[in-house]
Amino acid sequence: MSGAATGGEGRSGDSPAGRWPGWKLLALGLLSASSVLVATPAVQAMSREEKRRLGNQVVEMFDHAYSNYMEHAYPADELMPLTCRGRIRGQEPSRGDVDDALGKFSLTLIDTLDTLVVLNKTKEFEEAVKKVIRDVNLDNDIVVSVFETNIRVLGGLLGGHSVAIMLKEKGEAMQWYNGELLHMAKQLGYKLLPAFNTTSGLPYPRVNLKFGVRSPEARTGTETDTCTACAGTLILEFAALSRFTGASIFEEYARKALDFLWEKRQRSSNLVGVTINIHTGDWVRKDSGVGAGIDSYYEYLLKAYVLLGDDSFLERFNTHYDAIMRYISQPPLLLDVHIHKPMLNARTWMDSLLAFFPGLQVLKGDIRPAIETHEMLYQVIKKHNFLPEAFTTDFRVHWAQHPLRPEFAESTYFLYKATGDPYYLDVGKTLIENLNKYARVPCGFAAMKDVRTGSHEDRMDSFFLAEMFKYLYLLFTDKEDLTFDIEDYIFTTEAHLLPLWLSTTNQTAPKKNITTEYTELDDTNFDWTCPNTQILFPNDPMYAQSIREPLKNVVDKSCPRSVSRVEEMNDLKAWIWPHQCFQKMSVRALFGVGGSVSK
Repeated sequence: MSGAATGGEGRSGDSPAGRWPGWKLLALGLLSASSVLVATPAVQAMSREEKRRLGNQVVEMFDHAYSNYMEHAYPADELMPLTCRGRIRGQEPSRGDVDDALGKFSLTLIDTLDTLVVLNKTKEFEEAVKKVIRDVNLDNDIVVSVFETNIRVLGGLLGGHSVAIMLKEKGEAMQWYNGELLHMAKQLGYKLLPAFNTTSGLPYPRVNLKFGVRSPEARTGTETDTCTACAGTLILEFAALSRFTGASIFEEYARKALDFLWEKRQRSSNLVGVTINIHTGDWVRKDSGVGAGIDSYYEYLLKAYVLLGDDSFLERFNTHYDAIMRYISQPPLLLDVHIHKPMLNARTWMDSLLAFFPGLQVLKGDIRPAIETHEMLYQVIKKHNFLPEAFTTDFRVHWAQHPLRPEFAESTYFLYKATGDPYYLDVGKTLIENLNKYARVPCGFAAMKDVRTGSHEDRMDSFFLAEMFKYLYLLFTDKEDLTFDIEDYIFTTEAHLLPLWLSTTNQTAPKKNITTEYTELDDTNFDWTCPNTQILFPNDPMYAQSIREPLKNVVDKSCPRSVSRVEEMNDLKAWIWPHQCFQKMSVRALFGVGGSVSK
């Protein structure tokens, strides 16, 4: 997930034409409130020189990853950083659904286009665009994920087009550019449309770029289920494509999918499940959370309001948000529940994708729970160096992998943007240090196979270049040092840049008035809809620190440090004799956490 470059929300009845500049003012309002936090005694303000040094370090890290991809992998979709070669689908052992992101369309290069401009690499951007135009083929006979292709490739092309026309207008570069990336985006958009050929309007999860779905050659179209995020994370890219080109069909299809998901929410809880049948609309997996399978559905409801100016998206988001905070939020945890029985937890572990949620809460204006959850996640990172793919409610590793996901860096950036608290600069510094110490290899950065052992996986996903370096660079770079105004754009879930002026352009899709469908909500929830800085930032320099402090030791208390095998053997030997005594007495001993006898 990514976030919007601006912060806060508005509920005014202004026309879209007059709305988007107000987002810049809200962002400035949040930033002006940061002065009450900068003086927090526990964290010293980072010097401008140190911030610049860290920003330059981020650029050097990006160069290391990008240059190795271009030298050793391009035009393959991804770099394999341990063996220093490109990952070409069909030539490497299958990794299952993970490979559905690969379409033999130079994925990493397309996903990285607007990152080059954010990092002020205009020359490299111009060269990269020429390569994409010259080399990339979008008509391959290959089955790809609709979701991944949309957010990475369509989003990457649209983000590249957005910054290309910005540079051309400024007269700094790209004077030859004539919308070639947009033409490719439109071509790709039409190749994704056959996936929407369902009775519900929800797309099939996969599509063949050459043959569509359900034809004998397509080798897809037999699926019956898709995830909520897969069907609900299309509106930004599809609406932007419609408004850039004037072809309304893309926005109409994405809106229809969102409308269907909204209609199928569980009415008593206002929650949605993880997986839904694309033909019947029945929920297949009835658990609900803010992590994998649902995450960016919520994100896109809020951001669709920002980009498109349609109040119905904001109303839907607020309805869901009220349910999330009522049932799923169990501070500082975010635990999945059953949509029909939301007071019952559905599982005892959390996945790493929920790390985007504090950033979304910042955009909502709900800062306190954002600080709490972010701090909990940071304590897990300090325990394991990275955020495991999943961890239990007592902060033990559940799934040990870490594919260099950027969601925590994203939330760190938005919390710093909203608060100005230098604590979050220190958090970002820790992320940089851990990446260089544990993930950096001679040919790029390698995903962690196991955060406990530090072992690597021969994998460097495209989102690492699309998002991680973008957010870290923006974290340490002052606004006046950027080459363009980042506040003029919204970030997609893949951190691609879409200009906010699209809200006033080619409004081809009719708005649906469904206000009467909403349940009555607690009005206090919406005190934060247009952030009041006195509510978000009380006049107390210790406010943010006071929220974080109780969480400082929560992980250590719940999850003791890992012990070596030698220590484990010594502990086992120490228990053999008393355990034998217990057995002779017909007493059954149950050993708890840390070896304590519980019964």
